[in-house]
Amino acid sequence: MNTRPPAEFAALIDNLRDFIDTEVILREDLRHAHDSEAVERTAAELYAIARSRGLGAPRARQEDGGLALSWTECCAYLEQAGRSFLGPQALRCAPPTQPDVFALDRLGSPAQRARYLEPLMRGERKSCFAMTEPAPGVGSDPRMLRTSARREGDGWVIDGHKWFISGAMRADFAIVVARTESGPSWFLVDVDTPGFERVRNIPTMEPFDMGGHAEIRITGCRVGADALVGEEGQGAAHSQLRLEGARLFHCMRYIGLASRAMDIAQAYALERESQGVPLADHQMVQAMVADAHIQLYAARQITLDVAHRLDAGTSIRHHSSMAKVFVSEAVYQVADSAVQICGALGVSEDVPVSMILRMLRPFRIYDGASEVHRAAIARRALRHRMSA
Repeated sequence: MNTRPPAEFAALIDNLRDFIDTEVILREDLRHAHDSEAVERTAAELYAIARSRGLGAPRARQEDGGLALSWTECCAYLEQAGRSFLGPQALRCAPPTQPDVFALDRLGSPAQRARYLEPLMRGERKSCFAMTEPAPGVGSDPRMLRTSARREGDGWVIDGHKWFISGAMRADFAIVVARTESGPSWFLVDVDTPGFERVRNIPTMEPFDMGGHAEIRITGCRVGADALVGEEGQGAAHSQLRLEGARLFHCMRYIGLASRAMDIAQAYALERESQGVPLADHQMVQAMVADAHIQLYAARQITLDVAHRLDAGTSIRHHSSMAKVFVSEAVYQVADSAVQICGALGVSEDVPVSMILRMLRPFRIYDGASEVHRAAIARRALRHRMSA
């Protein structure tokens, strides 16, 4: 599905590729990979440049500075943006913002759209999605949700404990998943609401992570009746809706990042000699390069197929799970091969290959661990076989 003529879209991708190569990658300072303030400043500078070049968030409306691309077009756009750690942030399409926009656009009331969604799409506010909890709370199993919301007067009182909440350290509001009498439900909570406390940022292995992964305590946090998103008790279905788009965006971005790692490795293999010939002449290296390109090709095709299904309005629950498992493992293997080809240089921070590896590894856990997806895929396949 295309939103613009092929030649116009090709020119857009060429513009984006040049922007990433000549502006974004050149501003990556590996020394500041864990300095969120420095990364925030750089991303803001790059966003201004992107806007001047007619670039912006791929799914956002054009009146909000976006491009209103189809999911299919996003595959090419996000792959280019994802070649840099800073690309998605510079284009306002990094998680958790993009999946939150997608979900609130489907579920938000008119008042919620005006107060939360529209400023979020314009880049004036930041969001986070507060679902994951410490044990024995919810992780990959949504049935373990312990955070609660009870009716009191004309509003709700929320109590709970969340952690590893991506983007929360810089968020202006959170989508809090809590259990009500009717089941899991969503609530919009401004971070300055009494009882909402960001306890700490939890350090992780990922570089260039602006919003952190916060631990949050929610104690007697009172919100109005208008804080409920969508229908009470439908939080599990809402979360699935949000995650389907989020998984696909991760696949698109990380294909770009893995491709960059292999590009660096190939350049190194062509110039570095071993046993009197370039590394690129050794068949073991050639095998790693070939396998990487096979994996990237397959990852692109499975992602593109899911994007086509999403554009067509069909359910992608089963297919997005398969894409998430395959792509998360494929891109990590590509980056791992890039490290291996580069040898000692690959594990250093003189080049970004090791940082790319660290960025890609958590994807096998985020948005549902690969093992959980495999179990769900198998159950659906077996049910289908039994009913055939």
